[in-house]
Amino acid sequence: MPERGFASDNNAGVHPEILKEIESVNKGHAIAYGSDYYTEQAKQLFKGIFGNEAETFFVFNGTAANVLGLSSITRSWNSIMTAFTAHIEQDECGAPEKFTGCKVLTVDTPDGKITVDMLEKHLHGVGFEHHSQPRVISITQASEMGTVYNRGEIVKLAEFAHENGMFLHMDGARIANASVSLDLAFREFTTDSGVDVLSFGGTKNGMMYGEAIIFLKSGLSEDFKYIRKQGMQLSSKMRFIAAQYIAYFRNDLWKRCASHSNAMARLLAKEIESIGKINISQPVQSNGVFAVIPKDVAERVSGKYFFYPWNENISEYRLMTSWDTTEEDIYDFVSLLKEELD
Repeated sequence: MPERGFASDNNAGVHPEILKEIESVNKGHAIAYGSDYYTEQAKQLFKGIFGNEAETFFVFNGTAANVLGLSSITRSWNSIMTAFTAHIEQDECGAPEKFTGCKVLTVDTPDGKITVDMLEKHLHGVGFEHHSQPRVISITQASEMGTVYNRGEIVKLAEFAHENGMFLHMDGARIANASVSLDLAFREFTTDSGVDVLSFGGTKNGMMYGEAIIFLKSGLSEDFKYIRKQGMQLSSKMRFIAAQYIAYFRNDLWKRCASHSNAMARLLAKEIESIGKINISQPVQSNGVFAVIPKDVAERVSGKYFFYPWNENISEYRLMTSWDTTEEDIYDFVSLLKEELD
């Protein structure tokens, strides 16, 4: 059996309670394409969490959630503003540009989070047909660098977006980790803070597959069923995505998983810092630890506990913890790291 590593929370397996729920709905027939009892039950759960106006659509993966969600609120002459580190810029192979037709405009950030001041340079040429028209601000919660937007920061971005005729989109691939970090309910830093469209992920937090696109304001999802179908994301056996969310929200499974992975990240950072020779380069606010490690040491240690480089120019590496990371994993990893540094 391969060792657990720190490369990605995507590498972790599926939580047993999720698998059990998938098995429980694998009986008899259910109407296809989302017209089944389980899908309706899951949608109602999302309404209870995000508000009665919330309209939820299930897709297969996070890239589709981001790209199709953005497609629904943009036209090809628009632009989308985001952090340079954002998934829609770095890790989706140009899919946002391909499927929306929009320009993706980025800003550099020291910690993965964007601010109004950073965005103002892109807010020009409004109404001028020679320029793409700013339409969406997209933020990631928790960010790709493990940092978390607080409620006030999100409110400011939402107000700026709405004052300038734009929408605020949130990539919530690790939204559970952010919720635990903030000690806030999902609604408090999304619906109640002005977010318009949300990609809600669970795959990185114990689910098998399947993400949700949630339109938090009425009218935004009017034609989305056609966009999802053309985007090849309409699942015929949608009950198997929906069932995962039913289990995910039952007895706060999402919170138990995210609380554990966040706690493991804090422990990992603490143990690494105790070595005294490695710099933790970002605040540890979710389940990611960013550390500057000598390249030769990192290469040897990653042979057993695999992890990825983040910024090779400064020998910075990303270490991700998961719902199934154990304290033994961390102590063994840190012991190996210390041994290689000596």
